[in-house]
Amino acid sequence: MEKPAPWLGNAKNTSEILKKYDFRVRKKFGQNFLVDSFVLDKIVAAADIGPEDAVLEIGPGIGTLTQYLASAAKEVICVEIDRSLERIQAETLAGWDNITVIWEDVLKLDLRALIEEHCPGGRIKVTANLPYYITTPILMNLLEQELPIQSITVMIQKEVAERIAAEPGNKNYGALTLAVQYYADAYLAANVPPNCFLPRPEVSSAVIRMDIKKDRIPVKDPEKMKKIIRAAFSQRRKTLVNCLRSAEELQITEEEAEAAVEKLGLPASVRGETLSLPQFAALSDILP
Repeated sequence: MEKPAPWLGNAKNTSEILKKYDFRVRKKFGQNFLVDSFVLDKIVAAADIGPEDAVLEIGPGIGTLTQYLASAAKEVICVEIDRSLERIQAETLAGWDNITVIWEDVLKLDLRALIEEHCPGGRIKVTANLPYYITTPILMNLLEQELPIQSITVMIQKEVAERIAAEPGNKNYGALTLAVQYYADAYLAANVPPNCFLPRPEVSSAVIRMDIKKDRIPVKDPEKMKKIIRAAFSQRRKTLVNCLRSAEELQITEEEAEAAVEKLGLPASVRGETLSLPQFAALSDILP
């Protein structure tokens, strides 16, 4: 599709648009606009967006990534909380007829109904430059609802991306890693420095893709497993046995914890950070 003007993704055009509408960045919404076309192309490529795809974009802002998505996808459905951006989007997104903007808080929206309306019987790809202050609630909301989503490709704080994609034993490996990886296979697609944004954030960023699993790790009680994982990482310096027995929500004795760990073939001194997701699932099935 031909690129209508003004084409964003560079500092000059972005600055001119913000100045034209006298727009003031609102920190409470975590607004940092991408001004690097290479990174924007990288996001679209990492998400594997094609002409038959429907895309859900969260937090389109002034429409920078939206333009790139709309040029590649069949349809783009955007959810934006900041209504003050409406005038800007009226100009920056005027050249496309395959974009729908929903002015709502994504955490309060019925996403299943929204997806069914725009992509009935199909699956949708989520792509976004997420506000860093609310990254985890948005991701877990998308995953835990078990929506008809094929993949999630997002720009987030690099530190959080590394935690999501970490392997057992890594210092970044933790409860968030396992919470995401229960639902999806995650991998880092690109690192993005602060100078790719306007205004520049104080932290580095990364693009991470999460492919939703068709078949999850079998476990009798997923909620029980999540409690065990939370307990295992509540005090990283302590052994898994000590973490389990001291977790009030589990009500597990030291003897029960020791017996379960032994049944897994692990030493009593093992720490939770070394266990894989399948091992946590097995532990959950063993524990009373």
